[in-house]
Amino acid sequence: MSHTHGADSEVGRLRTVLAHRPGSELLRITPHTRDRLLFPGVPWAARAQQEHDILAQCLRDHGVEVLYVMELLQDVMEYPSARAEAIAAVLTDPRLGDQLRADVGSHLGGLDPETLAQVLVTGLALEEFRPGHGVVFGLLDRHDFVIPPLPNLTFLKDSSVWLGPAVAVTSLADARCREAALMRILYGHHPRFAGAVCVYGPELEPLDGGDVLQLAPGVIAVGLTERTTAAGVERLAGRLLQAGLARTVLAVPLRQLPAGTRLDTVCTVIDSDTVLMFPALGYVLQAHIITPGPGGLRVSRPMPLLESMAQAMGIDALTVISTGMDPPAASQQQWDDGGNALAIDRRLMVCYERNVGTNARLEVAGVEVIRVPGSELGSGRGGPRAMSCPVTRDSAGAGVTAAVASVPDLVTADVPALTAGVPHFAQAG
Repeated sequence: MSHTHGADSEVGRLRTVLAHRPGSELLRITPHTRDRLLFPGVPWAARAQQEHDILAQCLRDHGVEVLYVMELLQDVMEYPSARAEAIAAVLTDPRLGDQLRADVGSHLGGLDPETLAQVLVTGLALEEFRPGHGVVFGLLDRHDFVIPPLPNLTFLKDSSVWLGPAVAVTSLADARCREAALMRILYGHHPRFAGAVCVYGPELEPLDGGDVLQLAPGVIAVGLTERTTAAGVERLAGRLLQAGLARTVLAVPLRQLPAGTRLDTVCTVIDSDTVLMFPALGYVLQAHIITPGPGGLRVSRPMPLLESMAQAMGIDALTVISTGMDPPAASQQQWDDGGNALAIDRRLMVCYERNVGTNARLEVAGVEVIRVPGSELGSGRGGPRAMSCPVTRDSAGAGVTAAVASVPDLVTADVPALTAGVPHFAQAG
């Protein structure tokens, strides 16, 4: 069966979403392991599963098809080429050493598809790996993993994002690189995604999907953070512009914000002219507009974020709905992912119920809010949007156009402002 996939906005009617129901990998998080697994606390796994089930059912109740990563992964582990690719992604870990790498490879190669899929996500603890021997295995601490689990896989938007009819599989940091590898395997081997075009890959420069925001058809914003580098922005912008998947790309430096802040926690598109944003950031943050030029990519001088977003979207001004009711409440609700809502349709949002002030402001502005629990799901710092990879949305239409020709001060001389710490800003290939 053939399927049409793609999303040209954040607000077109949501039809299909990819999600990962948290599983036994959350049980691997302990006070001893949470830091290396990039979790701020120790979650209650059973409650997190209940909350995720509620979120998934809310989506189904509104006509959204929910595809589960684990089920798709079990399917593709039936294929020798997909199995080999998945096992190779595990064995590239340099911490294994030669002997343990051989032992792990032999062990994984003998597993049935369902068990292999489970191990790829939940990992393998020291005491669970009886075939292990050799120097590296003998020196492992009892809290170490032979194969680290992937508890952050629940935040699925980090590892892949659909941009028009193509998918960008991101390039995540070492602790999460296997998440992106698994997503590329799914897109490359599962019949559901037959013919899917991949515009980015894990082997490229650092890029986190949480930093990628579709403001309008053909208008993409990308945050510059500790997880998305200027080189990653350059590579993605070059590929999108060259392929005609974008007319304009905005680069939004977020380095001055707390570590872990991503663009999709700063700004959520509610409608073609409305965004949900942390108070004041829209006026404090700046953006550089990247467009094609005769000699490669052109980069604008920094402009106020809201102004540059509106200009690129082809509208006079954006309406901003603020998270929270006052500065203290706004700060708390920003931490609770009040700005990380998922749009099912224009002005129809899924939000955490705990963000009372933000939800109230959305409703006053005419937005329908579907409230879901998130006391444990949010413990890993991610909202409904972070836990969902929209695979298919209805087109947002051609009514929103980018005013590329009118963007002022497009010069290559401003490249150092965007690429601090990067040798040069070469034309993306």
